[in-house]
Amino acid sequence: MKRTLLLVSLFLLTCFAADAQRNKLSGTVKDADNSGIARVTVQVLNTNLSTSTDAQGRFELNDVPSGKLSLKFSAIGYASVVKTILNEQTVAVVLTESNSKLDEVTVTAQKTEEDLKNIPASVTAFSASDVSDFRILNTKDLTTIVPNLYSSNPGDGRNVTSIRGIGTTSYDPAVATYIDGVNQFGLDTYIASLFDVERIEVLRGPQGTLYGRNAMGGVINIITKKPTNYTTGFAGIDIADYGQQRYSLGIRTPLVKDKLFFGAAGLLNRQDGFYTNTFNNTKFDKLHGFLGNYYLKFLASSKFDLTLNVKHNENRNNGTFPLAGSVEEALNNPFQLNQNSTTEMVDNLFNASLSANYAGDHFNFSSQTAYQSNYRYYRQPIDGDFSPADIVSIVNNYGKDWNKVQVYTQEFKFSSPANNQSRFNWVAGLYGFYQNNPVKQGSFFGADGAFYGAEPNTTAVTINSGKGLGVAAFGQVSYHITDKLTANAGLRYDYERKKLLSSGQYLIEGIDPIVTQSDTSAKANFNAVSPKASLAYAFTANNNVYASYSKGFRAGGITQLASDPTAKPLDAYKPEYSNNIEIGFKNTFFDQHLSLNVAAFYISVNDAQIPVLILPDALTTTRNAGKLTSKGVDVELSAKPFKGLSIDYNFGYTDAEYKSLTLFKDGEMVDLAGNKQIYTPEMTSMLALQYAYQIDKPAQLSVIARGEWLFTGDQFYDLANQIQQKGYHIYNAKIGFSARKFDLFFWGRNLANKTYIDYAYDFGAAHLGNPKMYGISLVGRF
Repeated sequence: MKRTLLLVSLFLLTCFAADAQRNKLSGTVKDADNSGIARVTVQVLNTNLSTSTDAQGRFELNDVPSGKLSLKFSAIGYASVVKTILNEQTVAVVLTESNSKLDEVTVTAQKTEEDLKNIPASVTAFSASDVSDFRILNTKDLTTIVPNLYSSNPGDGRNVTSIRGIGTTSYDPAVATYIDGVNQFGLDTYIASLFDVERIEVLRGPQGTLYGRNAMGGVINIITKKPTNYTTGFAGIDIADYGQQRYSLGIRTPLVKDKLFFGAAGLLNRQDGFYTNTFNNTKFDKLHGFLGNYYLKFLASSKFDLTLNVKHNENRNNGTFPLAGSVEEALNNPFQLNQNSTTEMVDNLFNASLSANYAGDHFNFSSQTAYQSNYRYYRQPIDGDFSPADIVSIVNNYGKDWNKVQVYTQEFKFSSPANNQSRFNWVAGLYGFYQNNPVKQGSFFGADGAFYGAEPNTTAVTINSGKGLGVAAFGQVSYHITDKLTANAGLRYDYERKKLLSSGQYLIEGIDPIVTQSDTSAKANFNAVSPKASLAYAFTANNNVYASYSKGFRAGGITQLASDPTAKPLDAYKPEYSNNIEIGFKNTFFDQHLSLNVAAFYISVNDAQIPVLILPDALTTTRNAGKLTSKGVDVELSAKPFKGLSIDYNFGYTDAEYKSLTLFKDGEMVDLAGNKQIYTPEMTSMLALQYAYQIDKPAQLSVIARGEWLFTGDQFYDLANQIQQKGYHIYNAKIGFSARKFDLFFWGRNLANKTYIDYAYDFGAAHLGNPKMYGISLVGRF
């Protein structure tokens, strides 16, 4: 006992001694004309330390740990710079205007803040200005502007996302989305709309070692803007064709300088709809919604902070599934449909998290506790046959005890400190979740119900009440074998347990309910080991090559009760596993004026989970039915050859093919080996050219013209490869003014008015991509 107390005392004395060695760091940030730049954010990476420059460009930081540190300097209108220091007490930095030089990009792809070019993986990063330039208003807008990424939805706001042929085709995604560090657990609980974004990181390839379940295709990591010691705010308005309107407002301010910070932002959006319902000659897909994002941050000391973040998104959609009955019907009669049962979908999402961060001299620690929920229902039955006939409609308005998904998550993470001078860097942690998903849904057969072999004016009700929990442990180390050669290795273990309680009823007016399936339940356990290893070699500080292996997995589950006799209810399906090999090159040339990243990949998927939509239930069942291989290449180029001109180009090629695939179709087993993966364009390509001419330097006022060309290659929407969209081109443009205090732009999207299929079900119903649109956007900042 005495020995234990002695060791604890020695540890505390070591910590206090380290604190005594903390320093004051001061410096200046100037432009090329030797003038100080105000309000530059100065951040010590992987710590809680940050400040801003004064009117003369001066800054000061207290309690800075000794040793090797990385400082990031960023300001509106200037290219970000990362500077490494070693026990220095003063720093002088010169920033170049952003229209003359590329940013030095810092990301958190490996759960620590580090330089993008040093990460041995394919990562695309969008800064706040990039998000504005590309008009990324929703995660589906990342389609094609990220190589080998495709995302779309049938009109209900739940995006199906594919990266390199690994796609989200069930309620368990294969591409994980994180917003401010919180895993958007499933398709029912994630928020797709975007605004007030600081940065978006897209990680391609399996990321299971650090991110866990359902990151087999990759990760979309979204970081919103945080409050600082300066009061800042914005107000924006977007007006476009088809009654599209977006109104945004936000403020970030210190409540107590250096201690307590508050931020709040809201987005109101609405549209009159693209589609006309010829059944009653009305607009079909009118919608409106509100998204709120709120922060409260308490900086207890230079080492410790607490942050409470609350997000909520209320959507009301009058015409949730704007689907034509077939691809031919959609293309021959664009933006027209014929449905007899129309309703309003109510979608209430809530997301709250509490994070604690400690940045010490010996290790960093963080804890994040999160809660997510979504209550989604149709006020009245919604059309289930997508036709004017009164055959079947879907009922799910059974009260708040049903169709409300709730998820609790907890992550603890430890990592090496910011001033670590060892050749080892490490990160390790624990993760856990609990999910409750009670689903009650009815298929109401109307006057024409006999068309589906059902008695008219009856309802088949299925109840699938699911619960799941899981725990995981993960770790990753990086070792600098030499100054140029670095080895990385990681491992994660996941354990999950799921339970599903199911029952079924058949309702006929005037008689007692007929039990079609008595209460029955099933349990299943799953586990997975996700290793990762890589070698990276730096020829120079700006030229790197790497090779990596990683294993990904998508969680297993239990098949829901449905009317399909071939889908055995309450039957467990196994996790889906993948092996990924990647070789990449990352290069920056000509003093941050040109960057070129290239990666080649090969993916092999075993026990592929194949989702099957069961009609008329509108439920998805899943089974392990195949093996898939995917191979291809990503190319990304960004350049600023001279002041004002920006060039962005990317190219993606994916060959994703099933080596084995056997499904039950039309009463018999069908061999679909050799078919292509769904929601996977063979090729993606994007070219964006932007020129900014500066009018007034002090106000950072410039006139800007921008053009974009996007190409999405051939792809299929069904495993039989009978529903196809040939490759198509999209052209976008904008022109306007940008300054420190405001942006004003006139823009156009899909200028050639290309009609194309954006999403289709395997039974043929299809949803079109948006038509040609013009609009105006104004944002004011203070």
